[in-house]
Amino acid sequence: MDKIELAKKISAALNCRPDQITDVNEMKAGMTNDSWTFMHAGKKLIFRMPGAGTDLLIDRKQEYEAYGAVRWLDMSDKIVFFDKHTGIKISEFIENGRACNPDDFNDVAKCITFLRDKLHMSCKHVSGEFDLIDKINFYETLMKQSKHSDYASVKNDIFELSRFVKKMPKLHCLTRIDPNCDNFLITSNRVYLLDWEYAAMQDPHLDIAMFALYSNYDRMKFDKLIDIYFNGKATAEQRLKIYSYAAMAGLLWSNWCEYKETLGITFGEYAQKQYDYAKHYASIVQYEKNRL
Repeated sequence: MDKIELAKKISAALNCRPDQITDVNEMKAGMTNDSWTFMHAGKKLIFRMPGAGTDLLIDRKQEYEAYGAVRWLDMSDKIVFFDKHTGIKISEFIENGRACNPDDFNDVAKCITFLRDKLHMSCKHVSGEFDLIDKINFYETLMKQSKHSDYASVKNDIFELSRFVKKMPKLHCLTRIDPNCDNFLITSNRVYLLDWEYAAMQDPHLDIAMFALYSNYDRMKFDKLIDIYFNGKATAEQRLKIYSYAAMAGLLWSNWCEYKETLGITFGEYAQKQYDYAKHYASIVQYEKNRL
């Protein structure tokens, strides 16, 4: 889309003239959306437009509700415009921010404790649910057939983990679902958490697993993340529950990637890593759960 067409779309959202939209620049392509920065009335803003196939993946009314739920927690970007039907969003640009570095555990500690203290401990409630097994099955229908020859076996292992997790105690509140390091923005004096597309009701401990998965942590780093979140007091049962979530999430996002591939959008080794994570942590839990 050229800048003239973009300026028309942005001006329609802001109810202004296209010539009042200046300095339009494309940002780094995201996995789900396309975004541009621009200037309007002396402010730098971000225009987000959903990418191909996202209408089947994301409930924008649910995203809008999540933004409303966290508005008073002062932890996200400020929304200027949001269309619940199209998913078009305009937000204020946060100056001098940088993404969390998953290999810098000073950054990680800031972000995971921010997530715990701001979101999880607030125990906000919304109407939307994010059921991992339901989503795995749904993404499977979209991707038609997996490219992995052992998919049926891996899926069976994941479903067994789901039954294991169901027996465990857990909270049920607004959970971020995809706390990718790139969605944490660190400035000189605080942290922000951007893009609430998948946020819904779940066990907040799922966010720990998702953070590790997105960061492609090995077990040592994964355990360090868990220790930071729980201040070194995680039980063996909690640890195995979070490993189980990592395995389930690995298959979930692997299916997500396979669906995207049917649209001609590929993620290279990222997609394979999701699937490998599912297999690896499923095997760890299967081995260790009998020792509880």
